[in-house]
Amino acid sequence: MKLTVLSDAKAMNGFQPEHGLSFYIEYDQIRILLDTGASSKFKDNAKRLGIDLDKIDKVVLSHGHFDHGNGLPYLRHTTLVCHPDCFVKRFRKKGNGNIGISLSGQEVRERFDLQPSEKPFRLSAHIYFLGEIPRINDFETWETPYMLEDGQDDYIVDDSGLACVTENGLVVVSGCAHSGICNIIEHAKKITGMDNVEAVIGGFHLKNADHRTRKTIECIKQIGVRRVYPSHCTMGPALEMFHEAFGRNEVLVGQEFRF
Repeated sequence: MKLTVLSDAKAMNGFQPEHGLSFYIEYDQIRILLDTGASSKFKDNAKRLGIDLDKIDKVVLSHGHFDHGNGLPYLRHTTLVCHPDCFVKRFRKKGNGNIGISLSGQEVRERFDLQPSEKPFRLSAHIYFLGEIPRINDFETWETPYMLEDGQDDYIVDDSGLACVTENGLVVVSGCAHSGICNIIEHAKKITGMDNVEAVIGGFHLKNADHRTRKTIECIKQIGVRRVYPSHCTMGPALEMFHEAFGRNEVLVGQEFRF
């Protein structure tokens, strides 16, 4: 399995960073794009790497936030897999900033072969879309800084990810982990029937050296994940805690990871 970083906050020389996330995955003889970043930069970075995004087999949207889905207008005529709630209107509670995706649900249906699902399902023999993530622990996702258009709390129930079964073990790929990275790993284990977790990579949505970050690190160690690559929305003191616990495994635009 090969994963190439097309959009993230930090970049190798010659590539464009942004506050966004996009991973290009090649496995099982198919090509999957997980998220599209916040702009067209993912496509510019792909071109520099010699990746032809016109040949991707599926786009998977991890959740409906602008920094993961605003690159969608630069793609078309392919399958788009996501949770049905990815295209609701959503805002920050402080400042009422719109954080949803620029395309409406109708525009998405016109551009893509839309395959929405709350349930997990196989994208290929060894790749799973995880669907809606059960929130089972007592330290993740119990508060939210977001709200829906009607003012109700928005817990980003559409947050999902991918699970890839490799020879070395399970590889869990997250967009932002609003549902909690430990919840995502446990769900991936249940869906695939695997306890052997080789790696987890993507956004963990942690920023502070606080109780939640400490509990998350303890949980990942207890699960026995061998390779941990926090990126995107894992920032500041929280990121340093992960580097201290698991080594300085940076994720940069332009990098290729093999699992």
